[in-house]
Amino acid sequence: MARIKGAMMTRKRRKSVLKAAKGYWGAKSKHFKMAKQAVMKSGNYAFIGRKLKKRDFRRLWIARISAQAKVCGMNYSTLMHGLKVAGIELNRKMLAELAVSDKEAFSAIAEKAKAAL
Repeated sequence: MARIKGAMMTRKRRKSVLKAAKGYWGAKSKHFKMAKQAVMKSGNYAFIGRKLKKRDFRRLWIARISAQAKVCGMNYSTLMHGLKVAGIELNRKMLAELAVSDKEAFSAIAEKAKAAL
């Protein structure tokens, strides 16, 4: 039986790794072994970063809502509890957007939440 060496697949694999490592500093973009390590590490960082992005945005939204809630005379947790009791189902992203762009609408929502408590 003939011996199969697999040069085409090896070349394809190496080419794709080096393409992914394009722009990396020094040998990480030139040498396959170093490029492979760098690409794997960067893939891990990217995976973790996608999870952290969600956390960071949620923290930002909560900070914005909290700041505007204090202007309306209540703290964040009281506001959120009041919204739940009042049956207002706005997510934190939309509340934060209202807190930044439309302060009158946010204060009206906060008054409804205060009245429901």
